[in-house]
Amino acid sequence: MEQRTARLTLLIDPKKKATFEKLCSADDVTPSQMVRKLIRDYIEEKLGPDWRDEVFSKEKDSHR
Repeated sequence: MEQRTARLTLLIDPKKKATFEKLCSADDVTPSQMVRKLIRDYIEEKLGPDWRDEVFSKEKDSHR
């Protein structure tokens, strides 16, 4: 499935960042783990529960 990683850089208000980090810590997850979850949830909301088949089959096609 997922084989490589890519960096996503974003700018965020420092107070929001601190609050986000505090909330993540309270849930015992890293900010990166939570951002990845939010992205997965968003993709699933837009593409449906079978999004992995669609996304990762396209990945295989693009490497040919």
